[in-house]
Amino acid sequence: MGNIIRSVSPRVSLIASEHTWIEGNAIQQLETTAKLADMVQVAGMPDLHPGRGYPVGAAFFSQHRFYPALIGNDIGCGMSLWQTELSVAKQPLDKLEKRLGNIDGPIEDEVITDIPAEFQPYSYTLGTIGGGNHFSELLQVDEIYQPEHNIDNKRLMLLVHSGSRGLGQHILDEHIRVHGHHGLLENSDDASHYLQQHQHALDFAHFNRQLIAQRILSRLRTSGACLLDIHHNLLAQATIDGITGWLHRKGATPADEGLVVIPGSRGDYSYVVEPHPHASSLFSLAHGAGRKWMRSECKDRLSARFSVEQLARTRFGSRVICRDRQLIYQEAPEAYKPIDSVVGALQQAGLVTLVARMKPVLTYKTSGGQ
Repeated sequence: MGNIIRSVSPRVSLIASEHTWIEGNAIQQLETTAKLADMVQVAGMPDLHPGRGYPVGAAFFSQHRFYPALIGNDIGCGMSLWQTELSVAKQPLDKLEKRLGNIDGPIEDEVITDIPAEFQPYSYTLGTIGGGNHFSELLQVDEIYQPEHNIDNKRLMLLVHSGSRGLGQHILDEHIRVHGHHGLLENSDDASHYLQQHQHALDFAHFNRQLIAQRILSRLRTSGACLLDIHHNLLAQATIDGITGWLHRKGATPADEGLVVIPGSRGDYSYVVEPHPHASSLFSLAHGAGRKWMRSECKDRLSARFSVEQLARTRFGSRVICRDRQLIYQEAPEAYKPIDSVVGALQQAGLVTLVARMKPVLTYKTSGGQ
C-alpha cells in the first residue's frame, strides 16, 4: 500500500496518490469530524470532497454512539448495475432517446408491480431518479480484465444511481429538529427509532432503483439481469481491529459486499471492480469520481467555453439528456475528478482489482418535466 493510505492525524487517514486531487477544505472537514465524541477513526476516499459540514467520499467509525447527520438526507443512495439484452451493435441514439422519453414523473401503471404498503406515502417518487448527481446510464463494456465474472461485452449495461428521495430527507429533518447534529447513544430508544427508519429508507432506495431499471428496460423494449446493487450512504454495525462500533458511509462504497461499480462523470469511463476489504480503509471504497468544483461555480467557469448543446455530447460520442440548464453545467465532466486518478489510487493501495471498464452511451438526468 506504500504511501497511498497515509495518516493525516492520529484518527484520520486518506487514500490518495500524487495524481489525486484532494481539496484542503475536505481534509479539514475530515479532521473536524474525527473530533466528534466517541469517534474512533475516519477515512477519506480518493473521491473525497467538501460537503455541507461533513465531507463526501468518506467513512467514519464510532463506538457507543452514531451520528445520523453524517449519513445525511439521502439514506440508501447507491447504485445498481444491470446487464441488458440490448445488443451493442445497431443502437441509434435518436431511437434510444425517443423510446426512453420522460421518466421524471410518477410510474403510474407503466411498471406493473405491487408497491409495499409502507412505501405508499412516498409512492409518487418511486421509479424516479431525483436531482443532483443522480442519473441512469446505458454503457458499453469496452475492456474486460477478468473474464471469469461473465460480463458480456456484446450487451449494453444499465447503471442506476438514486436513493431514498423524499423519505430520507424527512427522516433527517425529523432527527435534526429533535437532536440537532448530536449523536445517538446506542441501545437508547432514540437510536432504535432512527435505526428502524434507516432500514426503511434502505429498503425504499433499493426498491426505487429496481423500479427505475424496470421502467427503463420496459421503455427500451428489453429485459435485463441485475449484477449488483449497493448502498453508499448508510450506517452499519461493524467490528474493525477488534472494536465493535458503528460504521458510517457518506458517499463511500462497501468493500465487503462483492463486486461494485465506480462510475466516472458523464463524459468519462466507469469501472466494475473486485474489492479487497481492508481495515485501513474502513472496509470502504470510492463511490465515484468525486467533485472538483463546487456546484455554485460551475456555470461561471464553463458557460464561456461550452454551450448547453455542447455539454449534451461527450468525447465518446455519447449523449446526455439534461434539460435543466443549471444542472447540466453543475454535472459537466470538467466539474469532476478524472476517474482514472481515483480508481488508480485504489489499485495502488491494493484495495481493488479491475474487472471491466465501461464507457457511456446514453445518460439520463432529467427531461425537464416533473
